[in-house]
Amino acid sequence: MPNETSYDPPYLFVYGTLMQAYDHPMARLLSEQAERVGEGSCCGQLFRIKHYPGLIASDDAGDRVFGELFRLRGTKNLLAKLDEYEGCGPSAPQPTQYIRVVRPITLPDRTIDAWVYLYNRPVTGLTRILSGRFLAP
Repeated sequence: MPNETSYDPPYLFVYGTLMQAYDHPMARLLSEQAERVGEGSCCGQLFRIKHYPGLIASDDAGDRVFGELFRLRGTKNLLAKLDEYEGCGPSAPQPTQYIRVVRPITLPDRTIDAWVYLYNRPVTGLTRILSGRFLAP
């Protein structure tokens, strides 16, 4: 898995179908095999792909994407399963739909480096979710 650092944090930030409120088997797997630390955000822009979102990097600190931070147990095995789900595992066609990278996640009381899945395809013609919240109330 390509990433921008050799650091391997035990945290994962999710902003779409892996969040606890989303009814999906992989969201349940994450909830069972990780501890939810809390809500957080990262710098980026959120787009609606189909029934799921995609996060792209942004240099504008005002561009925020909101989601949930998890502390992983059994990090490598769980991430391998999630990589397959996100279309960036070893068997995924190239270029992969997502890439997993480490990004700083802002929590109410601190910042933690965590894995994040970034959308790895063009966003031309896609709808941007301006609120930065996929599961907006």
